[in-house]
Amino acid sequence: MNSAVQNLVISLVGMQVARKIPFDDPQVLNYVRVGYVTVQLLVLSTYYYISMKVKQRNDQTVLKYVEPAGPMSQGDSGALVTTTVKDYDLGEVSKLVRGVYMGLAMMVFLHLYMNYTQPLFIQALMGLKNLFDAKPVAIHIFGKPAEGDLKRPFKAGASMFGGAGGEPATDKAAIDEAEKKVGPKKDE
Repeated sequence: MNSAVQNLVISLVGMQVARKIPFDDPQVLNYVRVGYVTVQLLVLSTYYYISMKVKQRNDQTVLKYVEPAGPMSQGDSGALVTTTVKDYDLGEVSKLVRGVYMGLAMMVFLHLYMNYTQPLFIQALMGLKNLFDAKPVAIHIFGKPAEGDLKRPFKAGASMFGGAGGEPATDKAAIDEAEKKVGPKKDE
């Protein structure tokens, strides 16, 4: 099952379960708040641990790929990216941490300002699901080899409606084409 469909199913099931939770009871509400904060701290600490592990490994293997073109660009191919596995993984973990912070900011707004309580429960479930779906977690925590779906650069997840979005190109022809666009290298 694709990740977007899993998110939808978890959200719908979570909403049905959340309807049964008596959020009017202050004690229950505090338990849900503590659960949400605990999950977010677990997720952030896991990402911090992964970044420490990536820095410790210090994998300097060169990784070359062509970024996918933006959806609004007119036929232009993306830019050539030359990085290391360490820098790539740290960048991916940074994106995941930014996503957690955006979710936290949204929940602070929804819960404290708008007084919604059900999203706390649902986002706690989604936080755990997103943690287990994160590719750096699969590689660095679960020890899965970086091949197939976990091969760097990571492919964008397919959407629920079948579109896969832009995929980074790693084939030699695409990299050579992007290097030609950059121009000749000048020796310093």
